[in-house]
Amino acid sequence: MTDIAKLLGDEADHLLNHTCTGFKKEDLYLPGHDYIDRVMSDSDRSPHVLRNMQALFNTGRLAGTGYVSMLPIDQGIEHSAGASFAPNPMYFDPKNIVELAIEGGCSCVASTLGVLSSVSRRYAHKIPMMVKLNHNETLTYPAIYDQTLFAQVEQAHRMGCAAVGATIYYGSPESRRQITEISEAFERAHELGMVTVLWSYLRNPAFKKDGTDYHVSSDLSSQAVHLAATIKADIVKQKLPENNGGYTAVGFGHTHDKVYSELTSDHPIDLARYQVANAYMGRAGLINSGGGSKGASDLGEAVRTAVINKRAGGMGLISGRKAFQKPFKEGVQLLNSIQDVYLSNDVTIA
Repeated sequence: MTDIAKLLGDEADHLLNHTCTGFKKEDLYLPGHDYIDRVMSDSDRSPHVLRNMQALFNTGRLAGTGYVSMLPIDQGIEHSAGASFAPNPMYFDPKNIVELAIEGGCSCVASTLGVLSSVSRRYAHKIPMMVKLNHNETLTYPAIYDQTLFAQVEQAHRMGCAAVGATIYYGSPESRRQITEISEAFERAHELGMVTVLWSYLRNPAFKKDGTDYHVSSDLSSQAVHLAATIKADIVKQKLPENNGGYTAVGFGHTHDKVYSELTSDHPIDLARYQVANAYMGRAGLINSGGGSKGASDLGEAVRTAVINKRAGGMGLISGRKAFQKPFKEGVQLLNSIQDVYLSNDVTIA
């Protein structure tokens, strides 16, 4: 097992022994082996959706825990294939993407329509697959930042996918169109029995103010989580919050003093707990993203993010570049280290 405390270093006590008081753990719907019976059975999700969600929960090293470890590799569109795969050219071949997810003990592999369709007959029965329906491609020049549908829900269903994913850039001028598109896509996915996962991101240059990036503020990112749950995302992917007070700093929208004085603090677990609270207190699972690869610090950063997510009441981690931009064995090791956090009895809910 991974030495979690050693990787956390000087933050170990700060992160492993904190207790949240703004939202107490007893008030949350926490992940667990019985999550579908205890939480999702209250919803209008069909037996087919529940079965596919259970498939996610029953796959990989986290099987039976109610936590998920996902491998997302759609960066061939988002960042260009060269930028993504040149560090490790084996991943130009889609089968190696799926093999990394399987060998890494993941609950699910998420990628593009082209990647998964090219190998779906070989792998759809071996690991749950998720087609990412929309992307921001970067070949257009001058660059634009918009999420465009690349795939239809029916295509994901025909290739045997257990889930579909999508991104909405909340706060962007295009967000209202994206909300409509993805709300309709998620409804169709649920009709066909698939789980829905939303990359619930913020994008607006006004959210950077006086040298601080409030795209990763707890209050703004948590509202994006709340909007994701509103369009029936079963699982919400969000960046780990790094600060707070985006509403007040930017000077727009609606908030309340208690958000900052009672419900949160500057502790990273409290900031993430507010995201969980906005996911209907955990009725929608919160997964945090692993972020880009920075090299030697990746393992420690990934474990730190997993500790914060788990202790806040989240459902797991979704990490791509930190894993696939390394040699295969190192990528597997990193994914396993993330999973060790969720398997550890020493990492409790704060």
